[in-house]
Amino acid sequence: MMRAAYMAQELLTTFTDDLNGVTLKPSEVSGRYTISIDEETLFDRKLDGHFPEIKELKQAVRDKVNPGKSLGHSDRHQL
Repeated sequence: MMRAAYMAQELLTTFTDDLNGVTLKPSEVSGRYTISIDEETLFDRKLDGHFPEIKELKQAVRDKVNPGKSLGHSDRHQL
């Protein structure tokens, strides 16, 4: 739950004007960790095989809620 709370705080801080809130919901299934926006799953620990890095999560959320938003140092590096 600590990881989820940390990620929620990071998302709320980064996307102050883009997110109405974050809901943390404990799973009845041990080891389950999913992140969704409007019923669309962005990350599923069991399917992806890992927890998302905060940079990766911010990029995925940004791409969904405000594609034009700059994330500064958390943004993808353009080649």
